[in-house]
Amino acid sequence: MNKKNVLTVKNLNKIYSKNGSKTVNALKNLNLEVKEGEIFGLLGPNGAGKSTFINILGGSVMKSSGLLNVWGFDIDKNPRQVKASIGIVPQEVTLDPFFSPRKLLDLQAGLYGIKKKDRITDIILKLVSLEDQANSYARSLSGGMKRRLLIAKAMVHQPPIIILDEPTAGVDVDLRKTLWENVKSLNAQGVTTILTTHYLEEAEKMCDRIGILNKGELVALDTTKNLLERIQTKVVSFSIDKKSNIINKKLSSVKVISDDENKIIISYEKSKISIDEIILELKKEDIKIFDISTDDGDLEDVFLRLTKD
Repeated sequence: MNKKNVLTVKNLNKIYSKNGSKTVNALKNLNLEVKEGEIFGLLGPNGAGKSTFINILGGSVMKSSGLLNVWGFDIDKNPRQVKASIGIVPQEVTLDPFFSPRKLLDLQAGLYGIKKKDRITDIILKLVSLEDQANSYARSLSGGMKRRLLIAKAMVHQPPIIILDEPTAGVDVDLRKTLWENVKSLNAQGVTTILTTHYLEEAEKMCDRIGILNKGELVALDTTKNLLERIQTKVVSFSIDKKSNIINKKLSSVKVISDDENKIIISYEKSKISIDEIILELKKEDIKIFDISTDDGDLEDVFLRLTKD
């Protein structure tokens, strides 16, 4: 069953004027779609256009041209409906230190015009594991609690889409794990998630699909699995019973990284030779293979290749 698009972007451009005459293309003909219920990652180096895109979605920046449709609403024709369809979790932690989580969520709900009888403050606090701190001053919360409170604020109007801008920037490993558990919990309830992160390992584990921005242009858009398959170079380690120079002699397309008495590490291009061919050549020389381990590369390899100058 095909899931519907909850976000459609067509030929989106944002041009900033600099010093009166000079212009900067922050976004160049951006085209992408996000499916209902998926976790979509938007990656890119600093200045790639990620924040500009999020700010356009949030209504704080006006696009120069193009179409942007959120949950069936056009951002030009139905800006209020678009705003109601998304919840944005900013990168910076900005909370009134003298307000409690409950008070902050009630104020946020009021901004969206939600009547008191329709508010789900307690449900949201429980969802982000802040029910025990509901009436504490925000200033007394730990860094992790404050991050979770930002997620809670973005959820008060029950948007079908939540956008997280670098949600784990500057936080420790344990907190990052907790935050991602919160994201997975929301996603399990049907909330579509769009996130930006510079932790490529996280994106690799979390995201169903990934778009990579570079200098305002979308240079890749695919499933995480397919992006990883773009890596052509593989590294393989063989544990063997004796040393051999067979690879240097017969397999010119294979590069030897390390060659010891009982272990050889090689790299090869998948388009030029297969692992089966390499194993066959070793066996022809009566070399016993005790163990094979491979390194298929990771998302960082794809990212660096696509964003290098």
